[in-house]
Amino acid sequence: MAFYAILAFLPILVALILMAGMRWPSTRAMPLAWLVGAVLAFSVWKLSVLQISALTIQGFITASGVLIIVFGALLIYYTLQASGAMETIQAGMQKITPDRRLQAIIIGFMFASFIEGAAGFGTPAALAAPLLLGLGFPPLCAAVVCLVFNSVPVTFGAVGTPVLQGFKSIEAIGMQALGTTDPSLVYRIIGENVTLMHLPMLFILPIFMLGFMTRFFGKNKSWKEGFAVWNYCIVASICFGIPYLLLAWFVGPELPSLIGGLVGLAVLIFLTKKGFCVPKDVWTFDSQDKWDADWSGTIKATDVTVFKEHMSQTMAWMPYILCGVFLVLTRVPFFGLKSIVTDPMFSLGMSNILGVQGISSYIAVLNLPGTIPFILVAIITIFMHGMLKNDEVGSNKVGRAWGTAIAKMQAPTIALLSAVALVSIFRGTSVTTVVLNAAGQGVSMPMAMALTMSELTGNAWPALASYVGGLGAFITGSNTVSDMLFANFQWDVATTLNYTPSQHFVILASQAAGGAMGNMICIHNIVSVCAVLGMIGHEGSILRRTFWPFMLYGVPVGIVSFLML
Repeated sequence: MAFYAILAFLPILVALILMAGMRWPSTRAMPLAWLVGAVLAFSVWKLSVLQISALTIQGFITASGVLIIVFGALLIYYTLQASGAMETIQAGMQKITPDRRLQAIIIGFMFASFIEGAAGFGTPAALAAPLLLGLGFPPLCAAVVCLVFNSVPVTFGAVGTPVLQGFKSIEAIGMQALGTTDPSLVYRIIGENVTLMHLPMLFILPIFMLGFMTRFFGKNKSWKEGFAVWNYCIVASICFGIPYLLLAWFVGPELPSLIGGLVGLAVLIFLTKKGFCVPKDVWTFDSQDKWDADWSGTIKATDVTVFKEHMSQTMAWMPYILCGVFLVLTRVPFFGLKSIVTDPMFSLGMSNILGVQGISSYIAVLNLPGTIPFILVAIITIFMHGMLKNDEVGSNKVGRAWGTAIAKMQAPTIALLSAVALVSIFRGTSVTTVVLNAAGQGVSMPMAMALTMSELTGNAWPALASYVGGLGAFITGSNTVSDMLFANFQWDVATTLNYTPSQHFVILASQAAGGAMGNMICIHNIVSVCAVLGMIGHEGSILRRTFWPFMLYGVPVGIVSFLML
């Protein structure tokens, strides 16, 4: 199995070497990685050319959904920029705090957590990173901060989808192990366990990332400047953590991140305005002419220090408020709209692609955050902000916003189509009759890597189980898909190690935590945020910086897993 695991890793290795090592843009690296994956699927896993072609088209359809999300996020950013709302938000944020460290926590951590809880699937970084860019953050810094912070809330992202859908395949097994007929108990126990695994990093990560930010993007290259606001970070973690934990333990996996982010954001802004734990010194970045060349792309951060308010703060923030409202209304079943936006009649795609049975792909157009709320809110904003009128901000504002957003989509389209097509091939190799496990079942490329890892680690598995979840998120670009891919595998490993039913759920929680932390390094999230920030070609620079927080995250998760066994 180790031989097949090494072969399966080759497409990932190619992408890593080309992007992180040789600094190739994803537009060149990912098509080549796809080609390596296709050749392996044909020559080793014995898939036919027709199957590989069908899987590639399946990936293209799935990638179209991601591209709509990216386009919607870009459209909102450029619409707000053209209407004058972005400058108004910048002026308002300066009044809350001009300190970039605190802004990173408020927007990159708290605001993004709320968006993760409501939408997920790479949406938080796509929305929060442009806000930081508009405040004057280097684009590379904005990308890294938002990607790394989008980890703790991810397990309960998109109204609990990673737990509720990711572990659907072990629902019956889990109920049998628990001796219950209530499927919600299975998901609630996973959610309870995973909060304990996230808990150390809930407090460590904000402090670490501010130190990381001031060390690698600050003028004094000092960890200490970021660590100096540790008390503010603790306050932020408490503001988010209390509702997050209470909802996970007493309600279920649907709302912890959504309500935790929303309540935490409101409380933290209130406390910041009151000066609670706010540092006396104000930390900012150095002037742009002193930034490293790879910190910026085609979209420049603002170097303006005095901002003009073109409208009220409420009106400027209203598009983001509407995004949150529409996400809640259409994602929470209680409001009755979820069944409408997920209705198959609003889905586009293909069944049995190229006549290959079982290879299908559909995207629920109305359920995509890119459609509702992003594009919808961007259209509403045209009228809400009076963009059809000419004023001092500039004329033809709507045309500029839409034209720029469309132009920015050219590069990420190539990268994302290739990346998601490779994911489809990875998953599609499970139909093989060449690489089999002990039970005679086909072993896909990702499963071959995971099985080899478990064979090598043995009783040390609890310390490393989360990294399999991270590997799944890295490959597939989704915590949900990672859990779908490896839930049964993790259960089987726990059975092999003679674990009790409760210990099985600890391993499943490690998988869930790993899938969340893998969001930092997954290729298509990185490509998406690069597209929004005009950083296509800088993917390797981001991956090199998010890799170490990813590795750090897995350490306390592994320790907690051991302690819970």
